[in-house]
Amino acid sequence: MEFAYKVRDPLANIHRGRIEAASVDEATQLLRQDGFHVLELLEAGSGTLGGLFARRVRRTEIIYVTSQLALMIETGITISVALESIASQEENPTLRDVLLQLKNTVEGGGDFSTALAEFPQHFDATYVSLVRASEQSGQLAEMLERIAGYLTKEMDTRAKIRGALAYPTVMFCIAVAVTFFLLTVILPKFEPMFNRPGVDLPGITVALMSTSQVLLGYWYAWLGIVLALVGGLLYARRTASGRKAIDWLKIKMPILGPLFRKAAISRSIRTLGTMIASGVSMLDALQLSADVAGNYHYRQLWLHVIDEVTAGRQICESVAGNPLMPTTLVQMISAGETTGKLDMVFDRVSVYFDNEIDATIKSTTSMLEPIMITAMGVVVGGIGIALLLPIFSLSRPPSH
Repeated sequence: MEFAYKVRDPLANIHRGRIEAASVDEATQLLRQDGFHVLELLEAGSGTLGGLFARRVRRTEIIYVTSQLALMIETGITISVALESIASQEENPTLRDVLLQLKNTVEGGGDFSTALAEFPQHFDATYVSLVRASEQSGQLAEMLERIAGYLTKEMDTRAKIRGALAYPTVMFCIAVAVTFFLLTVILPKFEPMFNRPGVDLPGITVALMSTSQVLLGYWYAWLGIVLALVGGLLYARRTASGRKAIDWLKIKMPILGPLFRKAAISRSIRTLGTMIASGVSMLDALQLSADVAGNYHYRQLWLHVIDEVTAGRQICESVAGNPLMPTTLVQMISAGETTGKLDMVFDRVSVYFDNEIDATIKSTTSMLEPIMITAMGVVVGGIGIALLLPIFSLSRPPSH
């Protein structure tokens, strides 16, 4: 078998290449005999070193691996043996290669957190920071179990929000598709009848016929406009000013705005509570809370808190009066700082906001459903009326 490798020599130079061996272990031994420290090693063409069509690693798979590691380490199995055991049973080739590379790094004397940091696409900064904190306290098994629970809650929250947004998105797409079909396929079939001499068309019919002619006659212009809007939106999401505007609209829009605000608060508070309870320093915890907020304005809020805390102020003082933070949350943070139980307060607050998200999703869905149905009815009904009114006038006998 041929393996692709990435190694470091005694002078700290990085080398890449390929080696023939019967197994991963044999390839590792051959490279170590040559005085190299193995950084990455996997079957050539199979995965993480740059395979274009490498299988994606899902969040559920990361959670499962984390739980398995926690269980095996808790029973006294070493990290390297646990990683090798899980990798041998892993069906996803990409994740299997990642686990084997983690094993090689750990066996080479590297820290587990350092090994995880080499795969930011699978293990984010929060994951790495929690593992690093557990390495200092010697409670890796307990921390991995906590990470699995944290990731599960995050995944559930995101799934609920996506589910809440799916309904209005689908309904909007259906409304647009139906309107486009009626204007470009159905309405043109009636034009010969409506354009006969002596036919007095209502204003709504004239307007829709003109719209239909524009859509059909200048379809390339409309297609260009749609592509430009999509491209502009994608570009805006990559710029600071664009993200700022989009995220402002998300938290300020009616009906859906409260859902986005509560989701951003829940993510940040949950991360902050987990970090503090795990022994991560307050400034690092606040930085990670800013990174996971998922909204430009909430990220700026937490960065402001970092500056204030660095200057010696309390968190509750830093967020007091900010319209992005509910007054009740500020009061609970103040109580946690006074009693010295800030981690417990944040944990309970995150649970509270999770329940709030559930309630908001239910109320949002119940409001959006009649609104979307009514909007579709108005659009389709309006086009139907525009078609029927001229027909009724044509069916009447001429007046003498």
